[in-house]
Amino acid sequence: MLCPTAGAFKRGSDFAASLGLVPQDGTGGKVRLGPISKCGNGYLRRLPVNGATSLIKCQHARQDPSVAKLLASKPRKVVAVALANKLARIGWALMRRQEDFRGWPVAA
Repeated sequence: MLCPTAGAFKRGSDFAASLGLVPQDGTGGKVRLGPISKCGNGYLRRLPVNGATSLIKCQHARQDPSVAKLLASKPRKVVAVALANKLARIGWALMRRQEDFRGWPVAA
């Protein structure tokens, strides 16, 4: 199964949900947070999670305040999925705008 184009999704969160990186559980309009869903292609879901896991192991990424704060309070695998969700949203934005990644902002 091929991944649909970025234009098929209105928001980056919709793209991340199609990969199964966002919990999509709830009834009556109320969404409950839970584990990642099994919807979407498992291989496509595994790619950003593996990339985020290797990014967490990198010393430079652990110096980022947002990643360090998450690692201090959450298990490593939970942080990896949260970071994979963020990477999927960034990837959607890059595909949608058809531009190159300009790099992470440098903390002052």
